Amino acid sequence: MSNLSDEDYRSIPLNATLALAALVVIIAGMKAGADLLVPLLLAIFIAVVCTSPVQWLHRCGLSMRLSALLTLMVLLGFISLIGLLVVNSFSTFVTALPEIESRLYEQYWNLLNALSSRGLAINPDQINSLFEGEDEGSWMPALLSQLGNLFMQSIIVGLLVIFMLFETLNVRDKISRALENPAPSLKRFSEFSLTLKRYLAVKTMISLATGALVWLSCMIVGVDFPLLWGVLAFALNFIPNIGSALAAIPPVLLLLVSQDGGAFQALLLASAYLVINFVLGNLIEPRVMGQALGLSTFVAFLSLVVWGWIFGAAGMLLSVVLTMTLKIALDSHPQTRWIARLLGPGKRRVKDIRVSDASLPPWKRKN
Repeated sequence: MSNLSDEDYRSIPLNATLALAALVVIIAGMKAGADLLVPLLLAIFIAVVCTSPVQWLHRCGLSMRLSALLTLMVLLGFISLIGLLVVNSFSTFVTALPEIESRLYEQYWNLLNALSSRGLAINPDQINSLFEGEDEGSWMPALLSQLGNLFMQSIIVGLLVIFMLFETLNVRDKISRALENPAPSLKRFSEFSLTLKRYLAVKTMISLATGALVWLSCMIVGVDFPLLWGVLAFALNFIPNIGSALAAIPPVLLLLVSQDGGAFQALLLASAYLVINFVLGNLIEPRVMGQALGLSTFVAFLSLVVWGWIFGAAGMLLSVVLTMTLKIALDSHPQTRWIARLLGPGKRRVKDIRVSDASLPPWKRKN
């Protein structure tokens, strides 16, 4: 016998409509305020990652404020060192860009002529006219503008991280004073923060390992600007499914057209990218995180599309992190835990479900 009354049944469409309308308003607000939300979200995730070393230093005997200050100093020194090396490598890359562009153009013409000589109806001059711009030097002011915008947002993110990291030292006390019965809220908040810190720490370490291995592979194969490609692999590793492939395209093409490279070296570097991402992304990362911190393939790709549409390129970088944060938040509350399970990967195949469980609802079946 159902426990729902006729009035409850009639209110279900209304509640669903209101929930959908609220979701549309929230998404529209996030898209309109993307310039403000992207630095804020980046600062929140960096601050969450930094709380683990702060707590470790505090357990070693340092005060919380001194631990936070020391963590910020180490983080600032590391980012400054990597930033200087990347800027130096990027400036060298920009200097060598005309030569690289001419080599790519030569290979492009050779490919079109080869296809045309094999009987394909291709006119190289006609195809080339489609890609010619009116102003060939117009990309440089746009690039400098984007770099200036990136520098200003980096300063804003850094300041937000500093204030947030010191603010998290007293967040439990504030919640305790703000709520009449803080125990359930503090428990859910602790579960959410611990799971989120674990996920962000593991994902960041896997991305760092990916960047380091890519840098080492580029050094061994002999491609130019290996540090630049390592940093690119670290950043794009946060993009699901296609991030690793996008990170491999520039160095493989550069090695293909370089004087010291060739098809064999480019194939070797592409194989190294494939092995690195297969081992770290498909073998090590699921074992470290576990099934509870995973997403289904469809949800991961859908999050890439949705967050990329809302926040642009930054949303694509943060798509999995944002979706995992939403999943962890939903999993921390009993009433929304079923939504979190829908976002995750299936633990068992249909044939593994026993016959005695087949007649039961999914939430009552034995694991």
